[in-house]
Amino acid sequence: MNKQSIKPATHLLVSALEPSSSNHLKLLIKTLDSLPNCPKIILSGVFDASLLEGLENITGIPLYSPKDFSVMGFSDVLKKFGFLLKARKEMLKLAKKANLALFLDSSSFHIPLAKKIKRNFPNLKLLYYILPQVWAWKSYRAKKIEKIFDELLAILPFELNFYKNKAHYVGHPLLDSITQFKTNTHGDGIIFMPGSRRGEISRLFPLFCTLARDYFKDKKKILVVPEIFKDQDLNEIYGEELGLFEISFDARNALLKGEFAFICSGTATLEAAIIGIPFVLAYITGDLDYAILSRIIKLNCIGLANIFYQALNHEAPGYGQKRLHLELIQKECNIHNLIKAYEQIDQEGFFKEAGLLKKYLAHGSAQNVAKCILKYKN
Repeated sequence: MNKQSIKPATHLLVSALEPSSSNHLKLLIKTLDSLPNCPKIILSGVFDASLLEGLENITGIPLYSPKDFSVMGFSDVLKKFGFLLKARKEMLKLAKKANLALFLDSSSFHIPLAKKIKRNFPNLKLLYYILPQVWAWKSYRAKKIEKIFDELLAILPFELNFYKNKAHYVGHPLLDSITQFKTNTHGDGIIFMPGSRRGEISRLFPLFCTLARDYFKDKKKILVVPEIFKDQDLNEIYGEELGLFEISFDARNALLKGEFAFICSGTATLEAAIIGIPFVLAYITGDLDYAILSRIIKLNCIGLANIFYQALNHEAPGYGQKRLHLELIQKECNIHNLIKAYEQIDQEGFFKEAGLLKKYLAHGSAQNVAKCILKYKN
């Protein structure tokens, strides 16, 4: 084979800063690699190196891991401000070699970065997958986002209402990765998910311990521990009452088999709704962070499942009155209310409505996003 017949590799710049975004990217890259017309692709940017394991067509070395960007609250952002500026400059240098760039979520980092990339490399196509929540706050950003990015890959059907022509619905990534769903309301065990950040855990886990020790002492109690803690000292992270629980590193399997779940806010609440297990959202953040966020964001609810459920029922997402599940936030998140949430749950009603939410999201997104990337291959 002569050199002229060898097709150059596609250089794909990617950036996935959040653990959930990193998981979605991993499945996307695996799907992309499996397509019959996938070219040789070199990844650069921010991603977990493990997502390249076992792939045939895709290689690369990350500039940073998502773990390097782990922050919780405004104070953490201030502490890492210097690092974030440095990372942005390094990403701009990588863009010079790229044929295509893909950004996932994390708008405060990605929008300014993409703006600089577009200014320096106007011919580089920029794709945004898992869009900023303009429906929650700062809706004026939609116009700015549409100006900077070449294609907007929405994972929520109602997001299209905020953009003129560059956005299209690709499906929801959780419907790619969740393959088993509850078929009835039966379950064994109470699931506790106090979050993946130490700040979240330090605030919620003591409440969960009280529930486990005093209220659910005759039931199986499963603590879901994020995989990022798998090789760490769990007693140091969770404390001396860790022994009250069985430990699971497989959140979805635990949710599939469980009876009821207590879950910190985030993607896990939507996972639980899609799987079909009833739950309550429990969330406590620092007083300063809560004061700032409550002034900026005026939503009536914060749970993704509730927000999607409102859109499904033709209400303004995040501002409607309908709820799929209860949300207990800050002072409302106490032992009395947590117990009440468990005792008063309508299992059959929840199961039925959660099924409607799953149908609303329709299908996964990995295939559609992978095909979109291939449109821009060399």
